[in-house]
Amino acid sequence: MGDVNPDGIREPKGGLGESTRALRAGLPEPVQFQPPFPGPVFTSHYHLAGDPTGPYTYGRDENPTWSLLERATAELESPADPGAQALVFGSGMAAVSAVLFSQLRAGDAVVLPSDGYQALPLVRDQLTAYGIEVRTAPTGGCGDAQRALLDGARLLWLETPSNPGLDVCDIRALAEAAHAQGVRVAVDNTLATPLGQRPLDLGADFSVAAATKGLTGHGDLLLGYVTSRDAALLEPVRRWRKIVGAIPGPMEAWLAHRSLATLELRHARQCANALALAEALSARAEVSGLRYPGLPGDPSYAIAVRQMRRFGSVVSFTLDSRARAERFLAALRLVDEATSFGGVRSTAERRGRWGGDAVAEGFIRFSVGAEDPQDLVRDVLRALEVSSA
Repeated sequence: MGDVNPDGIREPKGGLGESTRALRAGLPEPVQFQPPFPGPVFTSHYHLAGDPTGPYTYGRDENPTWSLLERATAELESPADPGAQALVFGSGMAAVSAVLFSQLRAGDAVVLPSDGYQALPLVRDQLTAYGIEVRTAPTGGCGDAQRALLDGARLLWLETPSNPGLDVCDIRALAEAAHAQGVRVAVDNTLATPLGQRPLDLGADFSVAAATKGLTGHGDLLLGYVTSRDAALLEPVRRWRKIVGAIPGPMEAWLAHRSLATLELRHARQCANALALAEALSARAEVSGLRYPGLPGDPSYAIAVRQMRRFGSVVSFTLDSRARAERFLAALRLVDEATSFGGVRSTAERRGRWGGDAVAEGFIRFSVGAEDPQDLVRDVLRALEVSSA
């Protein structure tokens, strides 16, 4: 079973700890007089005499800086399997699109979450335009809604925890049900990060994420990735990236890899802060619909504790009106109003301002940062008091 470290995270016996793994992930072998962490490689072409049989032929295909980040990402998503591979993309949506459009053809059927990331309806429209049948089911519950739609499908797409509702579904159970019917499974792992959840270990064929969010954690770049243990499944995804040119810049890839060194430190503090904030909010009468998978009273808690190693940095809740929510956000001093999550600085927003999400006008998505927990909780509780005036 492995050991439980002081943070309550179960580790394989003899395995590396999370901080050690994140610090070392993707580093090249030491070379005398060379830097331990190479700088970004800026190039569109390489010296290429004779047959193009080497690893780097053209800048849209491969880049040494991408290679190191891809190795690191695969190590974090699937540390027990040296055969796991990752591909990096210019954004999370580029990664999502690459899996969907490389795996599906006209006449296929795909099952998507009805309560997932706001951009998924745009993807759904494009899939339908290409002659692909789109079926949708909510994330929460025992998985019966997804199972009922698997017959004849080619791909099941899961987003767990879901954004912004924070529902959780049982990846292992749904992957087993899908594979029994010949259906591939992809999991959006953006909110959990590989330190919180490893979909490939739970049976998924693909783990996909926007590294823009918690993985890199500083709100200063756009990036996405796809990981898989099956090289043959990943090859069409690689080809899609090449065809559409959905590639990251080398500087973005380098910054992302550098950010991994602090991933465990950031993630541990942010998850601890999120739980502290959720506990404080649970005692407030003016807060309804509070969701955080790590709260024992949360509807998703029982599933989350089985498959998640940490519960993420996002808390959601509802205030009684749009006006109250806007007053609350305006009163915060340590929290920026912004539309993202996973950063070291806390952000929050009234999610209904965008439309598209099935949330109340006073619904708040709160991305918890790495501030001192007592400062953050005090600021939030003060803003709740001010917003009531």
